[in-house]
Amino acid sequence: MLDEKLARLRAHRDNIHRYRRLLATQLSDLERAYIMRRMDEEQSALNSLSENTFPFTLPVPPNAAGRAEHV
Repeated sequence: MLDEKLARLRAHRDNIHRYRRLLATQLSDLERAYIMRRMDEEQSALNSLSENTFPFTLPVPPNAAGRAEHV
C-alpha cells in the first residue's frame, strides 16, 4: 500500500515538473491557462496525498535556523 502511494506521489511530482517545463515554452494564452489549471490540480492532489500518507510533522527547534547560519 505504501509503495502504491509513493508511486502516486512521484507521478504527481513528475507531472508538476513537466508542466513547469511546458510553461517555459511559447504557448497561447489558452494553452497556458490549461497548463496552469492542471498544475494546480496536480499540486492539490500531491498535497492531499502527502498529508494522508505522512500524517505527522517533525518539530523544528526554535533556534534551529539561527544555528544553521553559523555553521
